[in-house]
Amino acid sequence: MYAVVNTGGKQTRVEVGTIVAVEKLKGEVGSTVTLPVVFIADGDTIMATPAEVAGASVTAEVLEHFKGEKQIVFKFKKRKGYKRTKGHRQQLTAIRITDIAVSGGVKPAKAEKPVKAEKPVEKAPVAPEAPVVEAAAAETAPVTCAATKSDGTPCQNKVKDGSKYCGVHAKKYEG
Repeated sequence: MYAVVNTGGKQTRVEVGTIVAVEKLKGEVGSTVTLPVVFIADGDTIMATPAEVAGASVTAEVLEHFKGEKQIVFKFKKRKGYKRTKGHRQQLTAIRITDIAVSGGVKPAKAEKPVKAEKPVEKAPVAPEAPVVEAAAAETAPVTCAATKSDGTPCQNKVKDGSKYCGVHAKKYEG
Protein backbone atom coordinates (compact mmCIF):
# COMPACT_ATOMS: atom_id res chain seq x y z
CA MET A 1 0.00 0.00 0.00
CA TYR A 2 1.25 3.48 -0.80
CA ALA A 3 -0.11 7.00 -0.58
CA VAL A 4 0.60 10.38 -2.08
CA VAL A 5 0.72 13.17 0.50
CA ASN A 6 0.78 16.92 0.04
CA THR A 7 3.23 18.86 2.22
CA GLY A 8 5.19 22.04 1.62
CA GLY A 9 3.44 22.65 -1.70
CA LYS A 10 4.82 19.40 -3.09
CA GLN A 11 3.35 15.92 -3.48
CA THR A 12 5.37 12.93 -2.32
CA ARG A 13 4.77 9.18 -2.70
CA VAL A 14 5.20 7.40 0.66
CA GLU A 15 4.94 3.87 2.05
CA VAL A 16 5.02 2.62 5.63
CA GLY A 17 8.59 2.71 6.93
CA THR A 18 10.05 5.12 4.37
CA ILE A 19 12.08 8.13 5.45
CA VAL A 20 11.34 11.31 3.54
CA ALA A 21 12.80 14.83 3.68
CA VAL A 22 10.08 17.48 3.37
CA GLU A 23 9.97 21.23 3.92
CA LYS A 24 10.16 22.17 7.59
CA LEU A 25 7.20 21.02 9.68
CA LYS A 26 6.15 22.36 13.05
CA GLY A 27 6.78 19.71 15.64
CA GLU A 28 9.48 18.57 18.02
CA VAL A 29 11.87 15.73 17.23
CA GLY A 30 10.13 12.49 18.24
CA SER A 31 6.58 13.85 17.88
CA THR A 32 4.07 12.58 15.33
CA VAL A 33 2.48 14.62 12.56
CA THR A 34 -0.50 13.92 10.32
CA LEU A 35 -0.11 14.65 6.61
CA PRO A 36 -2.95 15.42 4.17
CA VAL A 37 -3.64 12.56 1.73
CA VAL A 38 -4.20 13.12 -2.00
CA PHE A 39 -4.19 9.52 -3.30
CA ILE A 40 -4.12 5.98 -1.88
CA ALA A 41 -3.47 2.72 -3.76
CA ASP A 42 -3.72 -0.75 -2.26
CA GLY A 43 -3.39 -3.44 -4.90
CA ASP A 44 -6.56 -3.20 -7.00
CA THR A 45 -8.19 -0.52 -4.84
CA ILE A 46 -7.49 3.09 -5.80
CA MET A 47 -8.82 6.10 -3.93
CA ALA A 48 -8.23 9.42 -5.62
CA THR A 49 -11.29 11.67 -5.27
CA PRO A 50 -11.61 14.02 -2.30
CA ALA A 51 -14.71 12.15 -1.11
CA GLU A 52 -12.85 8.82 -1.04
CA VAL A 53 -9.75 10.08 0.78
CA ALA A 54 -11.68 12.32 3.20
CA GLY A 55 -11.17 10.00 6.19
CA ALA A 56 -7.72 8.73 5.22
CA SER A 57 -4.61 9.89 7.04
CA VAL A 58 -0.87 9.35 7.02
CA THR A 59 0.97 9.64 10.31
CA ALA A 60 4.69 10.20 10.49
CA GLU A 61 7.33 10.57 13.19
CA VAL A 62 9.64 13.60 13.10
CA LEU A 63 13.25 12.37 13.07
CA GLU A 64 15.26 15.61 12.73
CA HIS A 65 15.29 19.19 11.47
CA PHE A 66 18.18 20.14 9.18
CA LYS A 67 19.26 22.38 6.34
CA GLY A 68 19.38 21.12 2.76
CA GLU A 69 22.24 21.49 0.32
CA LYS A 70 23.34 25.00 -0.62
CA GLN A 71 21.64 26.41 -3.71
CA ILE A 72 23.69 29.06 -5.53
CA VAL A 73 21.83 32.21 -6.61
CA PHE A 74 23.89 34.12 -9.19
CA LYS A 75 22.69 37.42 -10.63
CA PHE A 76 24.40 38.89 -13.69
CA LYS A 77 23.77 41.72 -16.13
CA LYS A 78 25.89 41.70 -19.25
CA ARG A 79 28.07 44.71 -20.10
CA LYS A 80 27.18 46.44 -16.81
CA GLY A 81 29.77 44.97 -14.47
CA TYR A 82 27.01 43.61 -12.22
CA LYS A 83 27.60 40.22 -10.58
CA ARG A 84 26.13 39.02 -7.28
CA THR A 85 26.49 35.55 -5.80
CA LYS A 86 24.35 34.41 -2.90
CA GLY A 87 23.54 31.04 -1.44
CA HIS A 88 20.44 29.57 0.16
CA ARG A 89 19.89 26.49 2.32
CA GLN A 90 16.28 25.33 2.71
CA GLN A 91 15.03 24.27 6.16
CA LEU A 92 13.97 20.61 5.94
CA THR A 93 12.47 17.97 8.23
CA ALA A 94 13.19 14.23 8.02
CA ILE A 95 10.12 12.10 8.79
CA ARG A 96 9.47 8.36 8.97
CA ILE A 97 6.05 7.17 7.81
CA THR A 98 4.55 5.05 10.60
CA ASP A 99 0.99 4.41 9.41
CA ILE A 100 -1.34 4.83 6.44
CA ALA A 101 -4.92 4.64 7.72
CA VAL A 102 -7.97 4.34 5.49
CA SER A 103 -11.33 4.93 7.14
CA GLY A 104 -14.23 2.97 5.68
CA GLY A 105 -11.76 0.52 4.14
CA VAL A 106 -13.70 0.08 0.91
CA LYS A 107 -13.81 2.24 -2.13
CA PRO A 108 -17.32 3.65 -2.55
CA ALA A 109 -19.24 2.20 -5.47
CA LYS A 110 -19.84 4.38 -8.48
CA ALA A 111 -23.31 5.83 -8.66
CA GLU A 112 -24.98 5.16 -11.96
CA LYS A 113 -26.06 8.12 -13.99
CA PRO A 114 -29.83 8.46 -14.27
CA VAL A 115 -31.13 7.71 -17.71
CA LYS A 116 -32.88 10.66 -19.29
CA ALA A 117 -36.30 9.92 -20.71
CA GLU A 118 -36.58 10.88 -24.33
CA LYS A 119 -39.18 13.51 -25.05
CA PRO A 120 -41.56 12.71 -27.86
CA VAL A 121 -40.91 14.97 -30.79
CA GLU A 122 -44.03 16.75 -31.96
CA LYS A 123 -44.18 17.41 -35.65
CA ALA A 124 -45.54 20.68 -36.94
CA PRO A 125 -48.71 20.34 -39.00
CA VAL A 126 -47.91 20.09 -42.67
CA ALA A 127 -49.85 22.27 -45.09
CA PRO A 128 -51.27 20.49 -48.10
CA GLU A 129 -49.00 20.77 -51.07
CA ALA A 130 -50.06 23.24 -53.73
CA PRO A 131 -49.75 22.10 -57.33
CA VAL A 132 -46.48 23.29 -58.81
CA VAL A 133 -46.91 25.41 -61.88
CA GLU A 134 -43.91 25.18 -64.11
CA ALA A 135 -42.71 28.58 -65.13
CA ALA A 136 -41.75 29.18 -68.69
CA ALA A 137 -38.15 28.25 -69.15
CA ALA A 138 -36.53 31.64 -69.28
CA GLU A 139 -33.06 32.06 -70.52
CA THR A 140 -30.81 30.89 -67.75
CA ALA A 141 -27.22 31.87 -67.60
CA PRO A 142 -24.79 28.97 -67.92
CA VAL A 143 -23.35 27.82 -64.61
CA THR A 144 -19.83 27.22 -65.93
CA CYS A 145 -17.67 29.24 -68.27
CA ALA A 146 -18.17 28.66 -72.02
CA ALA A 147 -14.48 29.00 -72.87
CA THR A 148 -12.14 26.13 -73.61
CA LYS A 149 -8.60 25.99 -72.34
CA SER A 150 -5.53 25.64 -74.55
CA ASP A 151 -5.37 21.88 -73.87
CA GLY A 152 -8.97 21.46 -75.15
CA THR A 153 -10.74 20.94 -71.80
CA PRO A 154 -13.68 23.18 -70.94
CA CYS A 155 -13.22 25.79 -68.20
CA GLN A 156 -15.00 24.80 -64.95
CA ASN A 157 -15.08 28.27 -63.31
CA LYS A 158 -18.35 30.00 -62.44
CA VAL A 159 -19.53 32.67 -64.83
CA LYS A 160 -19.53 36.41 -64.09
CA ASP A 161 -22.84 38.23 -63.73
CA GLY A 162 -24.21 39.21 -67.14
CA SER A 163 -21.67 37.16 -69.09
CA LYS A 164 -21.17 33.62 -70.30
CA TYR A 165 -17.48 33.66 -69.32
CA CYS A 166 -15.68 33.55 -66.02
CA GLY A 167 -13.56 36.41 -64.68
CA VAL A 168 -10.42 34.97 -66.31
CA HIS A 169 -11.86 34.51 -69.82
CA ALA A 170 -14.25 37.50 -69.91
CA LYS A 171 -11.33 39.90 -70.43
CA LYS A 172 -10.00 37.74 -73.25
CA TYR A 173 -13.20 37.03 -75.17
CA GLU A 174 -15.43 40.03 -74.41
CA GLY A 175 -12.79 42.72 -73.97
